[in-house]
Amino acid sequence: LENVFKMTIPLRRICNPAQSVKTDTIMKNTIMAMGAFAVLATSCAHNTEQDLQAKVDEYATVEVKSPLIESLSDKDKQVLNLLREAGKIMDDLFWMQTFGDRTEMEVIDKPAMKDFAMINYGPWDRLEDNTPFVPGYGAKPLGANYYPADMTAEEWEAFDDPDKDSPYTVIRRDENGKLKCVWYRDEYREKLAQACRYMEEAAAITENAGLKNYLTKRAEAFRTDEYFESDMAWMDMKDSKIDVVIGPIENYDDKLNECKTSYECFILLKDEKRSQELEKYVSMLPELQKILPCPEEYKTFVPGTSSDLNVYDAIFYAGDCNCGSKTIAINLPNDDRVQALKGARRLQLHNSMNAKFGKILLPIGRLLIEPDQQKHLRSEAFFWNVTFHEVAHGLGVKETVNGKGSVDEAMGSEKTTWEEAKADILGLFMVCHLIDMGEIPLISKEDAITTFIAGLVRSVRFGSASSHGKANMMCYNFMKENGAFSRNKDGQYHIDFEKALNAIDEWAGLIIRTQATGDLEFAKTFSKTHAVVPEALSADIANINAHNIPRDIKFDFVW
Repeated sequence: LENVFKMTIPLRRICNPAQSVKTDTIMKNTIMAMGAFAVLATSCAHNTEQDLQAKVDEYATVEVKSPLIESLSDKDKQVLNLLREAGKIMDDLFWMQTFGDRTEMEVIDKPAMKDFAMINYGPWDRLEDNTPFVPGYGAKPLGANYYPADMTAEEWEAFDDPDKDSPYTVIRRDENGKLKCVWYRDEYREKLAQACRYMEEAAAITENAGLKNYLTKRAEAFRTDEYFESDMAWMDMKDSKIDVVIGPIENYDDKLNECKTSYECFILLKDEKRSQELEKYVSMLPELQKILPCPEEYKTFVPGTSSDLNVYDAIFYAGDCNCGSKTIAINLPNDDRVQALKGARRLQLHNSMNAKFGKILLPIGRLLIEPDQQKHLRSEAFFWNVTFHEVAHGLGVKETVNGKGSVDEAMGSEKTTWEEAKADILGLFMVCHLIDMGEIPLISKEDAITTFIAGLVRSVRFGSASSHGKANMMCYNFMKENGAFSRNKDGQYHIDFEKALNAIDEWAGLIIRTQATGDLEFAKTFSKTHAVVPEALSADIANINAHNIPRDIKFDFVW
């Protein structure tokens, strides 16, 4: 399209030289708009109701329930019902943030298109790089609905307001069309007031002091956009059978600045037996930091040992965590101040993990991994890999070593992708070392590595719109380039476990160095060349799709 525009320049200027600049602008806009319309029309033309039903079917339905609910008191069950009502409001708020008016999707008269819009919280396919599938909608704005859709980069740079980078403000226009900041507490006042009423009623009913304190402080945070105290209260909530993660938390949906946080809600039940089995690993965090495969100057951060590492059954998801691919583990809070004082809590969602392993990862592994190595595909290995992925978020480097500030500040637009890549590979690194130390029973390093590589393919299917998907593409390509796996004569993966262990160390070291030095330019270049799906992997994914293996799961909440 750009070339078509350039080819017309000489003729246009001969016809009307006095208006050449103006004509150029009009012509270029017209050509580009026609091209965009043609692309959109072509895309939507392929989205027949049958096609969209196939996409809906790529999400395997999972009944969300837990035997743990039977051990709760009647008061606890009342608390759950109130938290679910508050969670539904988080769902409404996320619709407003990521799309806008939810009713535009609810009135779609084609059942499959409507179902797919509900899964994706809007007209863009989150596992296909946010490709639009509803006629009349173009590309998803990078800033979703957190910023004006027509805001330019120049406007943003010139906008001088200290609150513009707050995770809890949206950017709007004033009566004169100028940019302004609006706090979440004001933008979403009515909905937040309803959520606060449910949370405070639950706080009045619960007999658990920690849950009562957290819900009370979290409601106050909704009214003030000050979340530090409620995060601290959540860290202190050690003995409650019921757990809830609620509020504006992750910034994945803001593809413009990776800044604005999205509302979500998990309601969880603690598996006390499994959690007790994980307690010993928390005290090991400082030692695990010391064995990371990187220079000593990158290991100065000392992780807190008041961190939690617990197992839960998830019984409700809403908002950001429920859109597109579903979360199976949590590592919070994100506030570095709280992490420095209290550490972090890592919550493993056991029932959701089992659902993804059984319905997705295991079938992928049986299709792609050569038969003699398929015995190493283990649900226990998947559990440990995911668990230490979350642990790894709390390790590594937090401040650059060369005065560039925090890692998050220095890594800019690459921070989330590289942080997820770090957690992936350091998690596997730690699992392998703990197996060698005899600290993780029942699985072998071969189990962990084989399950991890099959898991890479699973996550790559999330697409490049997902930071997790991009991180897994980089890891897949790095490990393949370094001989961790190859294809046998039948086109299936053969894993070289010795080379895989070397690749794990080298990839982990490269990521830590990039974060420690805040090397944003290298990060961008590496992502551009490695966060891509090579031809052979595309063929593997096509093979997986042809066997109707789900891409992810969707929930049927039955409690």
